[in-house]
Amino acid sequence: MDYLRFVARQTASCDAFERGLERARRNPRALTYDELEGLVVHYRRLLHGQALAAARFPGTGIARRLSQLAVAGTHVLQRDALRRRMSLRSLVTRALPRAFRSVLPAVGVAAALFSVAALAGLTLTAVVPEVGSLFLGPEALAGLRRGELWTESIFAVTPGEVASSHIATNNLGVALTAWAGGALAGLGAIWIVLMNGFMLGAVLAVTWHYGMAGDLGAFIAAHGPLEISLILISAGAGLEVGRALVVAGDRPRGERLRDAARRSALVLGGCLPWFLLLGFIEGFVSPAPNVATTAKLAFGLLLETLFLLSVLNPWLPPQPADAVER
Repeated sequence: MDYLRFVARQTASCDAFERGLERARRNPRALTYDELEGLVVHYRRLLHGQALAAARFPGTGIARRLSQLAVAGTHVLQRDALRRRMSLRSLVTRALPRAFRSVLPAVGVAAALFSVAALAGLTLTAVVPEVGSLFLGPEALAGLRRGELWTESIFAVTPGEVASSHIATNNLGVALTAWAGGALAGLGAIWIVLMNGFMLGAVLAVTWHYGMAGDLGAFIAAHGPLEISLILISAGAGLEVGRALVVAGDRPRGERLRDAARRSALVLGGCLPWFLLLGFIEGFVSPAPNVATTAKLAFGLLLETLFLLSVLNPWLPPQPADAVER
């Protein structure tokens, strides 16, 4: 092979690869799939050229350049993205919001199912109040007949710290069950959403029947909005995994499932600190008799707003549809 012709051909390939490599180093998230594929094609050609240069033109300038670019390309293209160090700030402000945004359609489905189930529970219990005994039990119903909400007796005998820990554990259990239920093709997550929605509707109806709906509303005002959001988001994350199991699309099922599992795990991890905060609020703020209902409601709405702003980060620009996920 003529050396000058080899140099001319490899120089053009090296220049193209160098430009793509510089773009990948400068802003890897901006690479489209087409650009990444082109970079990989140039990389393979470069490796082939390096092998030829090492065999036929060792020690030459083009051989050294091909070798240097091969090392640089290997470092950029073959590094394990999952092992790269991610700062806490990047995790909170970029990775988590993008994961939360990706499951929003599934959360919408969960919210719709929850609303339908709540309406069904409300309607059925309004017609047959005895349905409430399935969720509240005879003692709670007896208390309602006396004009006492069941929460009063619970917090009267249980210290706030114990109640807070128990509530946080219970809420976490519901969320984890909804999330893990996604592995059953999404059916487990759907079941948790329907049951919780129906239970909420039934409890609202039975307290209304006994004239205690206002007392229940005062109790749940501080923690209710966030609690419902956390459960629905956890269920939506589970539904994403279930959808990946059922519908692979134009990608290999294993690849799609791994991607969905990674994003849903990020979403669940982002919810966990809020569950702990929610347990504290439900243990100390919600049952506080000296806090006005309007103040509890304002606090609950503020908490919900802060949660949504933190997990969705409206200041983060949307990720391009064809951008490479990392």
